[in-house]
Amino acid sequence: MSDPLRLGIAGLGTVGIGVVKIVQRHADLLALRCGRPVEITAVSARSRGRNRGADISGYAWEDDPVALARRDDVDLVVELMGGEDGPALAVTRAAIAEGKDVVTANKAMLAIHGHALATEAEAASVALRFEAAVAGGIPVIKALTEGMVGNRITRVMGVMNGTCNYILTRMEDAGLPYDTVFEEAAQLGYLEADPNLDVGGIDAAHKLTLLASIAFGTRPVFSAIDLEGIQRISVEDIRHAADLGLRIKLLGVARMTGRGLEQSMSPCLVPADSPLGQLKGGTNMVVIEGDSVGQIVLRGPGAGEGPTASAVMADVADLARGLRIPPFGQPAATLVEVTAARATAAKPFYMRMTLVDRPGALARVAAALGDAGISIDRMRQHGHEGTDVPVIIVTHKTTRDAIDHATGLFSTTGVVVGEPVAMAIEAI
Repeated sequence: MSDPLRLGIAGLGTVGIGVVKIVQRHADLLALRCGRPVEITAVSARSRGRNRGADISGYAWEDDPVALARRDDVDLVVELMGGEDGPALAVTRAAIAEGKDVVTANKAMLAIHGHALATEAEAASVALRFEAAVAGGIPVIKALTEGMVGNRITRVMGVMNGTCNYILTRMEDAGLPYDTVFEEAAQLGYLEADPNLDVGGIDAAHKLTLLASIAFGTRPVFSAIDLEGIQRISVEDIRHAADLGLRIKLLGVARMTGRGLEQSMSPCLVPADSPLGQLKGGTNMVVIEGDSVGQIVLRGPGAGEGPTASAVMADVADLARGLRIPPFGQPAATLVEVTAARATAAKPFYMRMTLVDRPGALARVAAALGDAGISIDRMRQHGHEGTDVPVIIVTHKTTRDAIDHATGLFSTTGVVVGEPVAMAIEAI
């Protein structure tokens, strides 16, 4: 059997310890499947004395992760610290400079620095792998770079943040308002240290950036995504959607058009009986459409110790076997600059607004929609107390630009209170 593949793990949080446990528990199985032993020789983290639920006493310790990357007894660096720059970026670049392969779960770092790091890795003839950076245990990157290599990808879409899906599912099932469920999620430890990474859609948008780059051969540019979080979704929106046979999801959608790459991460309504509509709790789902295979649906746990560590080990195993492909599925030099495009495909929209209770208010709103070129499919005025009236409108097919134009006109009507909520109804 070949010499062992020696790992240095930078970061011993939830995922790092998950990797340690897999290597310790499945040493014999890994050796059989990889054709060589896989061993951990050194680790690095912020706190040495912390009880992590796994025995790391047999591994060399480095306080500085860069020093770990430079050790002679480390062949492959596993970066699991997180953060778009700082120590994570430093250890990744140090490993590449030392001629060592890197496996990372760091979506933020790759969404911001991915093209530069891929260029550096290819110049150094080393691998940079990141299956665990997108959708936890779902092998979506492998599906794009290997299983669907014979397809021209036409669309990538999905639910890529389990916390947001948990919040929306919990609001629906329990009839609880957003703020209550947000606090519940915080108490359960589901939210990032900066909750806006989750509920603001940033975490999911990092993932969509990477998938779009692989799917369409573009340089990853996080800033090119149209981004909106779930903070303004009310339990009333969820109830109204259910009445329409729909469910609300934080949905990422990317497609290449003649005008450029459309990328959005925003709340959308999907058919309740569709695969995405039936997705519950913290589960993730990615839908990929190719010109040869049609549509495939990948579903599984999007986070957690075991699922994410499993994805890390899939990359480690590929490198142990000698399987090496460019980080984004094709040479970094061939990835094209992103030309960002706003979605122009017409689709129905759901709109919720509050109107002043006065004669002619609905007529003014309808006139503003007409001036924006939008026709109304359905309109509902709900019971109310006081001077404000909640109104739900479902439009015929229109564009996001037209919706934005209409909401701008609403401010001139004198009858719309606050900012309306508008969500696309996405065909699946």
